[in-house]
Amino acid sequence: MKNNLSLRNLLFYLFFLVGSSAFAQQDKPNIIFILTDDQRWDALGFSGNEIIQTPEMDKLAEEGIYFKNAFVTTPICAASRASILTGLYERTHGYTFGEELEESYAQNSYPNKLRRLGYETAFFGKFGVNYPGFSELFDVGDNYDRNGKFDDRRGYFYKTIDGDTVHLTKYTSHQAQEFIKAQAAGKPFMLSLSFSAPHAHDPAEDQYFWSEDVDHLYEDVTFPKPLLAKQKFFDQQPDYVRKGENRTRWHWRYDTPEKYQKSMKGYYRMISEVDLEIGKIRKTLAEKGMAENTVIIFMGDNGYFQGERQLAGKWLMYENSLRVPMIIYDPRNPGHRTITDFALNIDIAPTILSFAHGTAPDIWQGISLADYVTGENPAIDRTEFVAEHLWKVAIIPASEGIRTKDWKYFRYQDNPEHEELYNLLKDPLEKKNLAGNPKYQDILNEMRNRFDENSRRLFENRSK
Repeated sequence: MKNNLSLRNLLFYLFFLVGSSAFAQQDKPNIIFILTDDQRWDALGFSGNEIIQTPEMDKLAEEGIYFKNAFVTTPICAASRASILTGLYERTHGYTFGEELEESYAQNSYPNKLRRLGYETAFFGKFGVNYPGFSELFDVGDNYDRNGKFDDRRGYFYKTIDGDTVHLTKYTSHQAQEFIKAQAAGKPFMLSLSFSAPHAHDPAEDQYFWSEDVDHLYEDVTFPKPLLAKQKFFDQQPDYVRKGENRTRWHWRYDTPEKYQKSMKGYYRMISEVDLEIGKIRKTLAEKGMAENTVIIFMGDNGYFQGERQLAGKWLMYENSLRVPMIIYDPRNPGHRTITDFALNIDIAPTILSFAHGTAPDIWQGISLADYVTGENPAIDRTEFVAEHLWKVAIIPASEGIRTKDWKYFRYQDNPEHEELYNLLKDPLEKKNLAGNPKYQDILNEMRNRFDENSRRLFENRSK
């Protein structure tokens, strides 16, 4: 009799463990993280842009959490994507172009954490980080970007679906839809989608390429001239900026009124095409009965100059290249909120892990934004963040600085005597550099010291 009771208790215990595990698994939402390439913060209808057509992105914002003050800590794809992956500032993970992501940081990346939590993980599109172990990071992974072998539309049109050559945006969306269709209901998934659009195809004369699906958009639109386009704003730049890659790419895209209009239409069409594909992905979720349990996180990998200061590209410490769109949509907690707290690219990893009911490693420097969907304000006490672009290359000056709610300070690493200070409360367009004004020397000294203190701490946190 005693042996029978022991066996019965053991079976009950095992049943309880299996049942609890299954319940916990069902309680975990699916997660889709969507990243666009070079989409600036205001290239979104919900931001107040009355020209761009982004109904699907707008719907996510209208029904979810819209972060009005979202920024990247490094305004370049490689380092920003490494920060998204690892939850760390560039000064800590040390990765940018020409480098290789350290193994310890890869092991602490969000896909590794999600796999250990029982998630089926997938990545499709531009990974953008040089890491030899990419194939081991995700259960399913396909890493590709624009094809640099071609200096024409084939940079974006070289992938095929059922024998037909399609734009990379459509290809990435197709892979996402096929992955979703193959998912079983009992196991949660985490899908990372990284669109190459709306990044220009740099080697090509035309720069921007899109599918005929959006060919009709913006045909009759005349885009207004960029802000700060007067010569004086260009002349205010130091010599190494005036002769650098920001100016070179301005000549590629914006140096005549005709070229500016053509580039703007191309850029907007590419964003609208991503938007169109987001709609298809959400439709697939609904058809699979997964829409009500799938969290969607959306952001851009860095901002973008569109002729402001007669510059193009990103890289610099101005708002144009630091500020990005960011949205979190959780159908389990419906309701819109517009958040003015700082939200950063380093917050993506802890946010994803939080939705998956995981615990962030101590090394991560970001904050989970997940609790905004339940009415809380987890980043409300963040008063500042470091902005940095540390890639040492002749055509792009490395720069670094710090941004608070009201002020921004930055300098160039090879010319620290040139400093810039802006009162963002009174001068949101950063027109007037106050660094040389004696009235603001105390603020300049304070901001410089705050940056130096933060930068030392971030560097000291690097792996030994």
